[in-house]
Amino acid sequence: MAISSSMLKGSLQTILLNMLHENGKMYGYEITQKVKDITKGDIKLTEGAIYPSLHKLVADGLLVTHTETYENRVRKYYALTAAGEAELANKLKEAESFIGNLQMLLNLKPNLS
Repeated sequence: MAISSSMLKGSLQTILLNMLHENGKMYGYEITQKVKDITKGDIKLTEGAIYPSLHKLVADGLLVTHTETYENRVRKYYALTAAGEAELANKLKEAESFIGNLQMLLNLKPNLS
């Protein structure tokens, strides 16, 4: 089941930070494809959604960028800073707490698979 953009809105920065933590440097399209693959197509991030968030994370000092040329195309890679790593730790704790409370409020059983 595809996840709506409104459900993703509050989690997008956490997803982006975690993708970069898990995979090191990545470029935007690569992030969208990795998320799509991991979620078996349930979460499809659009360029219109991720690039404003990536730019904000850079402006906030949580990411750094550099460019590389690959097959005559310039790719902009994103990577976490130390502040980005710390922010991810905070966001993961917050997400874990929120998910636990949401499961209780909606009487959902935790997915233990």
